[in-house]
Amino acid sequence: MPRGMGRGRGRRRKMRFIGFIPEVRHFYPAKPPFGPPQPPIFMTYEEFEVLRLVDYEGLTQEEAGQRIGVSRGTVWRALTSARKKVAQMLVEGRELIILAQGNEIPKGESP
Repeated sequence: MPRGMGRGRGRRRKMRFIGFIPEVRHFYPAKPPFGPPQPPIFMTYEEFEVLRLVDYEGLTQEEAGQRIGVSRGTVWRALTSARKKVAQMLVEGRELIILAQGNEIPKGESP
């Protein structure tokens, strides 16, 4: 089969079991930035949940992966991305918006 035909854009994303849906989903700097406004930074529920489990609750990446239902490698990638976004928000004074991707299931519900 010729390259780029038939399969689509990779496999479907697994469902993620999210134990905590954030009530506050929009953070912005107290002072408006000088100069032209920069676009907001978007964080997924998955990234937020991994950041919460590992950095706030103190779980290992393996334990966090078991809670969410993904591999440790997926947790590592999400954690790295979430930490970078938080640092970028703080250093650059940009807005941070937490959004669902549509593949999250609150803990206790079934798919």
